Amino acid sequence: MPPHTVAMDRPAPILDVRRLGRRYGALDAVRELSFSVAPGEILGVVGPNGAGKTSTLRCLAGILQPSGGAIRICGRDLSTEPVEAKRELAFLPDEPRLFEYLSVQEHLNFVARLYGVEDWEDKARGLLAELELTGREHARPPELSRGMKQKLAIACGLLHSPRLLLLDEPLTGLDPLGIHRMKATLRARTREGAALVLSSHLLPLVEELCDRILVIAQGRCVALGTLAEIRERLAEGQEDSLEQLFVRITSGVGA
Repeated sequence: MPPHTVAMDRPAPILDVRRLGRRYGALDAVRELSFSVAPGEILGVVGPNGAGKTSTLRCLAGILQPSGGAIRICGRDLSTEPVEAKRELAFLPDEPRLFEYLSVQEHLNFVARLYGVEDWEDKARGLLAELELTGREHARPPELSRGMKQKLAIACGLLHSPRLLLLDEPLTGLDPLGIHRMKATLRARTREGAALVLSSHLLPLVEELCDRILVIAQGRCVALGTLAEIRERLAEGQEDSLEQLFVRITSGVGA
């Protein structure tokens, strides 16, 4: 098969990470992680507390400077083309970072001006309806519940139609109905061709939503693949859940 045919069959990844490292003094929080995420794919990142998940996401978002390795977003090197690369992503942390004195509408206006979003009012109305914030346009963060603040942060992240979404515990503070609708929102973005990296301790959520799973322990990749592939390698033919596999994989890492 000619090489150009292979390239057509395999679309270029939206996120490509090679030998990523992050050191805090003498501590290697992230150690030579390599993975990629394709258009329309959700990669779940799981691991014990202190495994390096949040450090990894913050490096991918350009918030932390990696100690080594390379990150490419839509073909752009994050270290040499930071502005262009960051325009293609949205980072949604577990704790919403909002301005206390800006209303919901003013938050969206501010983000639209930063990213140069045209016709942002129409897009904002659609997002507010999708995230059940219609009628709250003039409310400020102190007037919003924890779940509504999370929805506002997500609306701000989605306004410029990022091709890469980095989500750190995105469902924190949402009620069951909000979780159900948020999962629909994330799936809708993958159908539009976005790539998602989702870090969560909610293993059933990861098992349900994610196409592939990256398991990190002590800053290293200890498993990467679909749930079926990880089962095949580690579960000896058993239909173990992700939770059972997680315990099996991570319990022996320190040995």
